[in-house]
Amino acid sequence: MSRLYRAEDIATLPRNATKASLGCGNPIAVAELREGETVLDLGSGGGIDVLLSARRVGPTGFVYGLDMTDEMLELARHNQRDSGVENVEFLNGVIEEIPLPKDSVDVVISNCVINLSLDKPKVLAEMARVLRPGGRIGITDVVADNGLTDADRRERGDWVGCIAGALSFEEYENGLRTAGFTDITVESSHVVADGMHSAIVRAVRRPHD
Repeated sequence: MSRLYRAEDIATLPRNATKASLGCGNPIAVAELREGETVLDLGSGGGIDVLLSARRVGPTGFVYGLDMTDEMLELARHNQRDSGVENVEFLNGVIEEIPLPKDSVDVVISNCVINLSLDKPKVLAEMARVLRPGGRIGITDVVADNGLTDADRRERGDWVGCIAGALSFEEYENGLRTAGFTDITVESSHVVADGMHSAIVRAVRRPHD
């Protein structure tokens, strides 16, 4: 945890929020959040990235956290109450069918969650749908070297360990482009296994034609 987040940031959070974080990076830093923005965190877990985002966007901004498990949502809402953050709402749902309307958020963040999906093209398309034209993503995720086959990725880890389901760098870039994104970068931040990386993913939703 300490190597992913600034000590002064996590020191202000409830301990249960930091204990429940299982991410591979710091999407808050990746997304470069600004005051007044509306943010969506895919796979929000115990709420650490939602609570940190809420402070970045300030009282004029708003942050949604999306998670599919009742237990995590209960924990996240408890952490929200303990932190005193009000500009937040935690939603029950899956990242393949985001329960928000089209063009409703400025930024989508996620921390080592998209690689767990069995339908990644749907997730990428859903991100583009809920983003306003010109909106952006700031994601940390596990990504594979381009030369690794699906079998190679399975040999290096399982789905629960965020390895077997990872896209390659090229697959991620092509998937985002197909979904309607531009200004795409997928860059390794550190190696997590042989040929597998924790990566920083940035992209901008193309304006309406």
